[in-house]
Amino acid sequence: MAKSTQQSTQYRRITGMRDVLFEEQRYWRFIYQKIQETVDLFGYQRIDTPVLEPAQLFIRGVGQGTDIVEKEMYLFEDRDGDWLALRPEFTAGIMRAYIENGLHTLPAPLRLWTIGPLFRHERPQAGRYRQHTQFDIEVIGEQDPAVDVEIISVALHLFTSLGFKGLRLYANSTGCPACRPGYVQKLVDYFTAYADTLPADDQMRLKKNPLRILDSKEEATRPLLENAPRITDHLCPDCAAHFERFRDYLDAIDQPYQVDFRLVRGLDYYTKTVFEIKADGLGSQDTICGGGRYDGLIEELGGKPTPGIGFGSGIERYVLAMQYLGIEPPETPHPQVAVHYLGDAAKRVALKLADDLRRHGIRAQLTPGDRSLKAQLKAANRMNALYSVILGEDEVQAGQAAVRSLKDSQQETVALAQLVGWLSRQLES
Repeated sequence: MAKSTQQSTQYRRITGMRDVLFEEQRYWRFIYQKIQETVDLFGYQRIDTPVLEPAQLFIRGVGQGTDIVEKEMYLFEDRDGDWLALRPEFTAGIMRAYIENGLHTLPAPLRLWTIGPLFRHERPQAGRYRQHTQFDIEVIGEQDPAVDVEIISVALHLFTSLGFKGLRLYANSTGCPACRPGYVQKLVDYFTAYADTLPADDQMRLKKNPLRILDSKEEATRPLLENAPRITDHLCPDCAAHFERFRDYLDAIDQPYQVDFRLVRGLDYYTKTVFEIKADGLGSQDTICGGGRYDGLIEELGGKPTPGIGFGSGIERYVLAMQYLGIEPPETPHPQVAVHYLGDAAKRVALKLADDLRRHGIRAQLTPGDRSLKAQLKAANRMNALYSVILGEDEVQAGQAAVRSLKDSQQETVALAQLVGWLSRQLES
């Protein structure tokens, strides 16, 4: 009878996904810390929503003609026959939570933030993955363009605290349902005259989502954009007044900006203010944040008419930008004390000592596995500990421990009963 053979399988991560290993984690830790400090400074509250949502939420909220819905969304039918989607963006899910949980009863404006993974089946490239982590800000229930300026200030404060230089703000208005259709028709009329010269993707945008042509990266289209109609010339009185006050408030806080007439963002729900923030030194991938108003989204999803504005920004892009610019975050805290032992009796005491040290706020680590003292000391050096505590049978019987400073190799004997206090004093000094 032939022996059965079992082939070994090496599993690999899915295309567009990534592992964040130890060295990079210090960037994430630093970024998360700065995000928390920033949202606390501005008084925002955290909300978390499910990774899985009804697919129709994004189809209706984000827009049927968008790249997200048509090309990128992870869409599947579950065992109950329901069509679900891995969330490709945060805003629609947060608005669903706002409606479903009756958050409209809370005082307005409601300032919210969240952070977590998003999923888009797009072409992986530097800083852009099929699973990526996004920091998201939303302000719900206020039309005042002072709120538009506030959330831009949140973003600029965060990026400054992370060490980015040369931050540049670009802004535009995308109008509203009252004035946008007329402008879109003018845009269609303009580009229809050049339809035969447009690349296939832009021809499709012209039919399904004409505003997206303004965001085209196609070489054949870009020269045509110079003379394309500008939406700011076709705003209704309400949108024009909103944009004028928005710009006035930016001037009031001495915030430089540039009106970018081609800035429309990629989602159907945007109205009035849209903006992007770019940073120096990042080449063509210099956009680190984008957002805008979505005053009709909550009503579109079944709620009462409620204005809102927000932005999203990818953490992976922050990390890549910091590495590219040479911005070094603090090192991850390392154990302060390594506890070593020789023999089973000493091991039991060492376990208790490490536990006592942690209870007193001292970062301590014990090397398991009954290794030699030499191997344990090498491990202490690798973990960048400041002190090694050495326990053998003789030390245990005498109620003492040998304590070695790994900075200068000086060693002294300390009573076990006094060791935690002694180490606390040494570390404080």
